[in-house]
Amino acid sequence: MAMEISNSYNNYAKSGTSTAKEGNVITSTVELKTSKPGVTKTEQIKTGYSNVNDYSKYLQGKYSYMNTGKTSMQGVPTTVSVSGAFLKKCMNDPEKAKYLEENLAALPDCASYAVSHAQGTLTSLSYEIDANGNITIISSGTNDPDGKIARENAKRRAKEKKAAEEKAAERCKEKKAGEEKAAQRRTERKEWMEGMFTVSATGTEIKSVTHSIVAAVSGTSSTTRGSFDRMA
Repeated sequence: MAMEISNSYNNYAKSGTSTAKEGNVITSTVELKTSKPGVTKTEQIKTGYSNVNDYSKYLQGKYSYMNTGKTSMQGVPTTVSVSGAFLKKCMNDPEKAKYLEENLAALPDCASYAVSHAQGTLTSLSYEIDANGNITIISSGTNDPDGKIARENAKRRAKEKKAAEEKAAERCKEKKAGEEKAAQRRTERKEWMEGMFTVSATGTEIKSVTHSIVAAVSGTSSTTRGSFDRMA
């Protein structure tokens, strides 16, 4: 089972903030939306970084699961990837930075909801934020976590395979029996043909000619004159 959900940054609404500056880094106190509808929380976010690496380190200090490879949420292997191009846009844009941190902060609760409400059992989760801030969620899972369906399917396939093998064996047996029967018929015909003969005798007396025929067939000699041919 795999599912993909996308969400666009374009409809994100701006809200008021207060700021403080330390060097080039600006700390803004803002109201961030949470995973609960209508519920917000006050949070400080930072922008004004001169490079993406420093900005990433700041974000990873708050959201350890961002761009750190595979982690685990609710026991499910999870990856959270944010495009470097979007990080570059966010590091000097408070509104984009606010949008990013709102989603990163809400992510664990959203993962928990996905795990508890998904049909079947989730086996992996992937959150990707592209260069334009669009979010794609990919989930994979199974409707057979204990392997019962797989075992039943394997049992059924084994049964079907055995039946097919038995059927094939029966066909082979029947074919072999037919071949053996045909061979027997050929042998019998050959033996019969080998036992065939033609005998002729000529004489002036039917009795003596008959004796000659009998002698020829039995393989004995006859004192009766006659002529014959034996053909095997």
